[in-house]
Amino acid sequence: MVALARALRKSFVELGPTFVKLGQLVASSPGIFPAALCDEFRQLLDDVPPERPSTVRRVVEEGLGAPMGRLFASFEERPRAAASIAQVHRARLHDGRKVAVKVRRPGLRGRVERDLRLLKLFALPLERAGSLGRTISPVAIAEDFATRLRVEMDLRIEARRMAEFGRNLHAGGGNPRIQVPEAIDGMVSEAVLVMSYVDGDPIDVAARRFGSEAVFDVGMAAMRAWLESALRHGLFHGDVHAANIFYTTTGDIALLDFGIMGELDPRLRHVLCQTLPRAIRNAVLRGDSRGVGAVLLEAGLSRGPVDEEALGRDVAAIVQQHLDRSLSEISYPRLLIDVFSVALHHRLTLPREFILIARQLVLFEGYSRMVAPDLNIFAEPDIVTYLFEGLIDARVVARLPEILGRV
Repeated sequence: MVALARALRKSFVELGPTFVKLGQLVASSPGIFPAALCDEFRQLLDDVPPERPSTVRRVVEEGLGAPMGRLFASFEERPRAAASIAQVHRARLHDGRKVAVKVRRPGLRGRVERDLRLLKLFALPLERAGSLGRTISPVAIAEDFATRLRVEMDLRIEARRMAEFGRNLHAGGGNPRIQVPEAIDGMVSEAVLVMSYVDGDPIDVAARRFGSEAVFDVGMAAMRAWLESALRHGLFHGDVHAANIFYTTTGDIALLDFGIMGELDPRLRHVLCQTLPRAIRNAVLRGDSRGVGAVLLEAGLSRGPVDEEALGRDVAAIVQQHLDRSLSEISYPRLLIDVFSVALHHRLTLPREFILIARQLVLFEGYSRMVAPDLNIFAEPDIVTYLFEGLIDARVVARLPEILGRV
């Protein structure tokens, strides 16, 4: 499997940006794809070669409808970051404001559409190739990937979602230590997005530079804000990793890159926060395994007959394995991923947003343990309150470690 994964990664790089993006999806989806494949494809998360300065200038001038000298007082040709879809440059406006300029790679849309058609042709025989193909449903993955990639290529959509996320986050004066860039009026197009610039370092770099204690509290504030955006407002950042979480020069946290967003409607939020945790608890404590199967069936789509009782038993067994550990060792994100993997094994297709939520929780957990190895952030009362609002109220939050320990 390791040799195959390496060969696939090299092929994806040669095939170009669409397949690099698909590889990044694989790398960021633990529990869906084999671990060896995820590990190998993580190399695709690194920066890719940037476009030539002359090409960037042409895209910016065409996208914003004016010469570069009229748009900016200065523009750094060397990008601050370069990815498969776009790259980001630092610039300064004529009024003195520092800005970040996100520039989509030229000719991308036509090439991506051709690649997506090819990807769907590959997906169909893979789905018919055996039990693994039927389990992970390559056709459904390819169709969802195509839809999301088309959205990500339009930077006008990113600007709107970034603004909505910021409004939700700061409503009523909330989350004052969390920054979200703001798009510059009149400087947004399908291929160019000019936004306020964030001075700082990626959070993992900041932890090494300033010490874990300096970034931990504000990092926890960022996670609470992210959970609030997902589980209360229903719109969340779907690609929060170290390069997109900045520790700013003012000691705050900034979230960057809103190309990948997730949306949870009230029904899915209810399932994720209330009915699923309650069903899992009943399966472990009361032996009622059918409830878990019913909840997963409610949330997902069945690709064939499903034995609800067998599904519930498998989920209950997975949950019990986690609960046999001490409180400090329990990983709620890993538990979620294991539950979702069982659902996939039973031929259920769960909403993409559930996978995004689980993936982000895994990443948050990893960053927290990087700066505070002995801390389990999912034993923090207010974090768990967000996750289990249907099970926990103010009277029992203070006794949470005892309750979880007893379960």
